[in-house]
Amino acid sequence: MTLALPATAAGGTDRAEPLRRAVLWLMLVGGAFVFAEPSPYEIGALVAILTFMATGALRLRPVHGPLVLILVVYCLGLTTAAIPVLWAPKVAVWVVVSWYLALTMIFFAVIVAEETEGRLDVILRAWTLAALIAAAAGIAGYFRLFPGAFDLFTLYARAKGTFNDPNVFGPFLILPMLMAIQAFFRGTAGQMVRAGGVLAVLLVALLLSFSRGAWIHFGLSALIMTALLFLTAKSRAERVRILVVVGLGAILLAVFVGVLLSIDKVAELMKERASFNQSYDSGPMGRFGRHAYGWQMALDLPMGIGPLQFTRFFPEDVHNVYLNAFMSGGWIGGIAYHVLVGATLVVGLVAALGRSPVRPAATAVFACFCGLAFEGQIIDSDHWRHFWVLAGLLWGLALANRVAVARETS
Repeated sequence: MTLALPATAAGGTDRAEPLRRAVLWLMLVGGAFVFAEPSPYEIGALVAILTFMATGALRLRPVHGPLVLILVVYCLGLTTAAIPVLWAPKVAVWVVVSWYLALTMIFFAVIVAEETEGRLDVILRAWTLAALIAAAAGIAGYFRLFPGAFDLFTLYARAKGTFNDPNVFGPFLILPMLMAIQAFFRGTAGQMVRAGGVLAVLLVALLLSFSRGAWIHFGLSALIMTALLFLTAKSRAERVRILVVVGLGAILLAVFVGVLLSIDKVAELMKERASFNQSYDSGPMGRFGRHAYGWQMALDLPMGIGPLQFTRFFPEDVHNVYLNAFMSGGWIGGIAYHVLVGATLVVGLVAALGRSPVRPAATAVFACFCGLAFEGQIIDSDHWRHFWVLAGLLWGLALANRVAVARETS
């Protein structure tokens, strides 16, 4: 698990492939910096899309049709519902960003279906580096390691790293953490040492984000990935190794958390954040009360209320991406979003259980998306950049698996 700009993998079919992978690497590393908009990720995504188009590597095929159709219907729902409230601040920009993020999902679905091993390796390495950069900033901020770090890299005494929100920062770290865990299941001694260092840094940052959703997301994703790898292991020795690693990992995690809890301010905030009985969670207008009223409104309003309008009726934002899809996009947008998530889970499972050489990585991506989809019940993740990356990767990996199976049977 190196962190340098990776060399072109064997299998690149033309001279432009190294350029494409370099641009892709820069795009993903830029995902660590979201202090301002447009962020480096947005700029990098545009450059990457144009680069792949200009070099003839962005080929939309009939098999991508269902994904494109779902995304177009979803975005049309958002656009239609936004028309009555386009006068409101940020609504027009929000709709444009939604179309743009949908485009990035299609981009990843297309490019990962070809040159799969090399491009996926670039994406995972770049994402790991981005996560380490963000995590280091968050840790430095929380422990005030240099002047101004606390104000710059924390929010409400919670680590947020180079993100605007701890609740986005935490989930962004999870895919690299899952890949690091895989090194203990399948890697050499050297790979395990490197993965251990990466995992330790990211785990500290995840805990210091004090994001309950991110904690649940990580636990659920790690459980799903481990179960799938255990079930698809090719030998008894592999299964035994997984069980041993899980047992030792649980002990080390308990020790790790215990050490952090020995720090008074960490223990105090951890105790507070570990409860779902917060003032903003309970009560008629708390998080879950708002959800109940919101679903009633969603049933009564086929056109929704438009993007970013929930706070006109309630004291806080939706904090439920599935409800928000109906509120922002009406029945068309809401149903399309649910179909999108459901279909992505199905194709992701196909990729995770497939025969392609990248199946272990596909398993991690699928498990991470499962956790993120679950977390969506308590957070608005529809504009999280990495949600669309994960979803696009799963569609591309499923197509790559289909190609691999076809080659085996031909």
